Amino acid sequence: MLRKNVGGIDRIARVTVGIALLTAFFIGPETAYNWLLLLGVVPLVTGLLRSCPIYTIVGVTTCPAK
Repeated sequence: MLRKNVGGIDRIARVTVGIALLTAFFIGPETAYNWLLLLGVVPLVTGLLRSCPIYTIVGVTTCPAK
């Protein structure tokens, strides 16, 4: 399974940013680059799953030590 490497504050920030971007996509004004707001799925999913593939590659973790 995926190794958890996203800690508490990082997780809250990712979920908040993801929800904000997706909300802006669905509620905000129609612009030429509105589709870029769909990138909010990435921080939302990584926050909910508590695992970031880039953190894994780089070897970073924001989880507290066990």
